[in-house]
Amino acid sequence: MNYTLHQLQIFLKIAEIQSITKASEELHLTQPAVSIQLKNFQDQFPIPLTEVVGRKIYITDFGKEIAQAAEKIINEVYAINYKTLAYQGELSGRLKISVVSTGKYVMPYFLSDFMNRNIGVDLIMDVTNKSRVIESLEMNEVDFALVSVLPKKLKVNRVELMPNRLFYVGSNNLKFKNVPTKKKLFEVLPLIYREQGSATRNAMETFISRNKFSVRKKMELTSNEAVKQAVVSGLGCSIMPLIGIKNELKNKDLQIIPVKGLPITTTWNLIWLKSKKLSPAAMAYLDFLNSEKKDIINEKFSWINDF
Repeated sequence: MNYTLHQLQIFLKIAEIQSITKASEELHLTQPAVSIQLKNFQDQFPIPLTEVVGRKIYITDFGKEIAQAAEKIINEVYAINYKTLAYQGELSGRLKISVVSTGKYVMPYFLSDFMNRNIGVDLIMDVTNKSRVIESLEMNEVDFALVSVLPKKLKVNRVELMPNRLFYVGSNNLKFKNVPTKKKLFEVLPLIYREQGSATRNAMETFISRNKFSVRKKMELTSNEAVKQAVVSGLGCSIMPLIGIKNELKNKDLQIIPVKGLPITTTWNLIWLKSKKLSPAAMAYLDFLNSEKKDIINEKFSWINDF
């Protein structure tokens, strides 16, 4: 057997997401390079690791066992690196965080100084929808999760970061002769929704339900960026987090349309399971947050008070 650590890492990523294309994107490699490494890895085993059905790749039972072994080997390599750094007096380890999609506009600012100060700490940050974020926390796959709505079924600790406010927004080209009524905004103009499982969508649907609007025209898109571009283009309007539309408001691509009862205000929380045994790196990050978060908010997010 002459497989390399690089091949183990590539195969593990393919096994995790069952896609060579997505694996190449996450690993920042070309698709042909990933395919070649997978073939070279497979050539060292007499039993298939993967199979292709239609146009989708699947991991065989044997492949799943090899993936589990690969993960253990890679974790041991990380442990060796971390122990080396620890003996040199540097904080080391891996910090795993799952972030709801809109949180990508927030979380990096609360991480950058910590990561720059602790070069021995590796960061793994998954950006996805709320359902997957809560699932990864519940399955103990991550140290922390960033959410704007606390999970009801999990016992968690939390650090409050900053407010999250959602406004009704439309293209700046959208003009009204008179002040638009709620009926026009919600029952006449097309509304653009996030996908099921999104906290933004849940907040939007709750607001519409409480006001008993009958929405007739709606579209569903699977990312905050997609919704934003659709609104800018004039496809429809939406209720969106302020944090994600700073540049579009500044450039006058979007406008906030006043609606009674809006904005919806929640709080960004970094949460972790009460039963979680946090690593030294995770504990150090909590100490950093508690001492630095006010300065970060004042420096990076004071602009939200203008709206």
